[in-house]
Amino acid sequence: MSRFWKIALIVVAVIVVLAIGFRLVHKPGGAGQGRGGAPGAGGDNAPVPVTVVPVAKQDVPIYLTGLGTVVARNTVTVNPQVGGQLLSINFKEGDEVKKGDLLAQIDPRTFQASYDQAVAQQHQAEAQLATARSNYERSKTLLAQNYIAKQDLESLRNTVVQDEALVAADKANAENARVQLGYTRIVSPIDGVAGLRAVDPGNVVTTSTAIVTLTQIHPIYVEFNLPEQNLDQVRSAFRSGVSLPVTALDRTDAHPIDASGALQVVDNQIDATTGTFKLRALFDNKDGNLWPGQFVNVQLKVNTVQGGLVIPAQAVQRGPDGDYVYVVQADKTVKMQPVTVASEVGDSHVMIGKGLALGEQVVTEGQFRLKPGSKVNPLKPGEVPPAPTAAELQKAAKSGQGGRGRRGH
Repeated sequence: MSRFWKIALIVVAVIVVLAIGFRLVHKPGGAGQGRGGAPGAGGDNAPVPVTVVPVAKQDVPIYLTGLGTVVARNTVTVNPQVGGQLLSINFKEGDEVKKGDLLAQIDPRTFQASYDQAVAQQHQAEAQLATARSNYERSKTLLAQNYIAKQDLESLRNTVVQDEALVAADKANAENARVQLGYTRIVSPIDGVAGLRAVDPGNVVTTSTAIVTLTQIHPIYVEFNLPEQNLDQVRSAFRSGVSLPVTALDRTDAHPIDASGALQVVDNQIDATTGTFKLRALFDNKDGNLWPGQFVNVQLKVNTVQGGLVIPAQAVQRGPDGDYVYVVQADKTVKMQPVTVASEVGDSHVMIGKGLALGEQVVTEGQFRLKPGSKVNPLKPGEVPPAPTAAELQKAAKSGQGGRGRRGH
């Protein structure tokens, strides 16, 4: 018997709960609470206030974006070309240097002595050549008078040729010694920024000793990747011969760092592992805002659509069948219109490729309360719906829906 009573009590409790729920649902004015969502006195047929914006036409630049890395145009590790004791460091770390500026000085005394010796040998050879030429010229006149044998004259001519060769060799030796002497002055091969020095004055350096690394930043490269589906679009625009502008943006808040870039190279292959291809842009970087190794967002302009149809991005809704917008019709009702978004226009607008016509009114605020056929009260951006009249408030009070409708909003 105890089990029977337990089951009976459970059945009674269920019946009581269902009865209470039935009374709450059928309480007078109860249904109006859920349907009286329109602000003011409205009721089921009250128009819903929504913000609308007309479809506009404007020229729309088409951008492709990717993640890029700043790369120095030239990077040079400066090594001595001769060995010796380092006398001085003539640059300041982190400063910009110009091509030809003195970076360091190696003790030149040994090389100066070698050069002086080579010059002396050259002078000696030139004196011997002058004597040989004089003897040869004098002997040519003696041959006509039969005072010298033709064989002796030939020997004198060969001596002149040999001395000319010696002079040429000594000139080359002297030039080599002069070049070696010049290498004791270590100068910058490029315009660039000096890094940290790798050696101190007083050390003995060799040709394998690194002095400093220079990086060229004016101009500078930015390398970035784009998805392979953009390849045909980029190549077509690049082959047109028109310079394609590139802007480097900050990674944090996407503000422009440098807008002086232009696309320079499209790589000749697609990375099979990532499905992307590499591009390189050249920036003037006059202000030095771009720095080697820096990560930036890259914006590449590939085209400009003339007379594109533009609406605020917030008007576009995502549904199970794709993107759509609510369009206000002539009778102040709305219809759900499928659209195709062609591209973004800045941070707040999009260009529509298909689905809308110029001048159509699209809903930008209040869509969550709409369904196809809903009556609306179109408002311009910044406008607010008018306050309900006294008659509307009285009517709402009689129907028991006025206050509850506002909470529905």
